[in-house]
Amino acid sequence: MSTREIPGQDADAGMQPPAAPALPEILQWRPLGYADIESWLALIRRIAAVDEPDWVEQRADLEQALRASKNDPRRDTIAGFDGDGVPRAFGRLSMNPGSSLVHGAGGVDPAWRGRGVGRAVLAWQTWRAGMRLRETGQATGVFRNYVEERNSSHLALLRASGSTIVRYFTEMTRPLDQPIPDLPFPAELELVSFAEGAGRNIAELVRLAHNDAFQDHWGSEPRDQESWQFTVSHPEFRPDWSLALVDPAKGEVAAYQLASYDPDSKELLGHSEGYTDLLGVRRAWRGRGLAPALLAEAMRRYRAAGMDNAGLGVDTENPSGALGLYERMGYVPTQRSIVFDLPLPG
Repeated sequence: MSTREIPGQDADAGMQPPAAPALPEILQWRPLGYADIESWLALIRRIAAVDEPDWVEQRADLEQALRASKNDPRRDTIAGFDGDGVPRAFGRLSMNPGSSLVHGAGGVDPAWRGRGVGRAVLAWQTWRAGMRLRETGQATGVFRNYVEERNSSHLALLRASGSTIVRYFTEMTRPLDQPIPDLPFPAELELVSFAEGAGRNIAELVRLAHNDAFQDHWGSEPRDQESWQFTVSHPEFRPDWSLALVDPAKGEVAAYQLASYDPDSKELLGHSEGYTDLLGVRRAWRGRGLAPALLAEAMRRYRAAGMDNAGLGVDTENPSGALGLYERMGYVPTQRSIVFDLPLPG
């Protein structure tokens, strides 16, 4: 291994920034670009074939990672290519404006593991995360990574980096051949799907409701219009399954449920699944049974569309009691993801 000039290593206001870590010369390193989408996607699928995650990034997710205005792919992505130009490892990170939290993502081709490539990519990401904090004037910050509990090699890598476990998230599923409870909505609220509410700006009203409902949730940051538009226009998003309860008196959304369908769910999970991505209730409407009523309505729509199961993910330590709610609705755990944090100086 030797140190070379790495993308993103710049002088900073007359002060020399920390040097980028070395990357193994067995691969050729450079940022990712749009021309790499196909080969990058193929790398992710090779990784998924061995690691068997519950969900795999799609082309749209990679395109968004390269075009999001809050991140610069020329400085916030890195990939190692073999002599034939095939990517064998990658790392990227993202950070919201004004935040001190940097999220990481990456992976190594299974055929290239055990050569120190993963450690080098993580070291580069950690360095770049510190640079992002430095560039935005943050005194301190956190580099955060999510890993599935059964991915032992990734767990070992993060532990060796000095990162510590700060949270657990649980994936849950519920067979739809079980009875679905009939839970009514308050008469003063109107149920509208995204498919029905396109002309009523439902998407924006739900974004505002989400930012309000999730401001007291661990790790949540406000969704800007750019990231929200990607969420509600993603190829897997299902507007006919995504619901809002509108309070006509105030002209705002009281509660909502956003849903998606991954066509690969049958292959990945062994069953087709309608998935609840986001579920939220504004404070003024909590304790009225809106969340379970929305879940029940979503289940009916999943089942009518031929889905085998309903799925969702939950912050295991969420003080709102969400885990208990989902268990009472018939959801059972399938696996856990672990959140690792690494404190960084700015």
